Amino acid sequence: HDEDALSVREADLVMRLRIGAPERCLLLAQSNLANTYQRLGRLDDALRLRQDAYFGTLRLDGEESRNTFLEANNYAADLRCLERFEEVKRLLRRLMPVARRVLGDNDRLTLKMSWNYATALYMDDGATVDDLREAVTTLEETERIARRVFGGAHPTTTEIEQCLRESRAAIRAREGTPPGNARP
Repeated sequence: HDEDALSVREADLVMRLRIGAPERCLLLAQSNLANTYQRLGRLDDALRLRQDAYFGTLRLDGEESRNTFLEANNYAADLRCLERFEEVKRLLRRLMPVARRVLGDNDRLTLKMSWNYATALYMDDGATVDDLREAVTTLEETERIARRVFGGAHPTTTEIEQCLRESRAAIRAREGTPPGNARP
């Protein structure tokens, strides 16, 4: 199915380029193609398009646009999949406060950006204990808000909870704390 979608998405982008479609339409086609590349495991191809989509949207809509936040989070997620954690942290540290101010703490996209950021913190093999603590703190706050906004059974909430468990395990492993002596 994704292989079929790939040929359609590629043809769509080529057609839009050929007819001189507006830049916003090109950015949407690039983002859709990046989604397909990502699902097929072609992360380098996806990343190139994500980067173009993010910077193009930033140029068109500015830093305070929901579209810009969405493209930035998608770009950061692909960077994270490629284990380029420093770039994820740098991008999201800059944009998360803006997203909180513009969208609010309870917005799904704000929550996903925080979740993505915290995941990059604890997944980084070079993470310090302070990085791991920041990941746990960020995920605790994000999980609390997600539970209130979406409910405990919502997939976003349960996935954040799983990351919180993993980040707590990472800090216990780093600090040498036995699992029975740590917070759940």
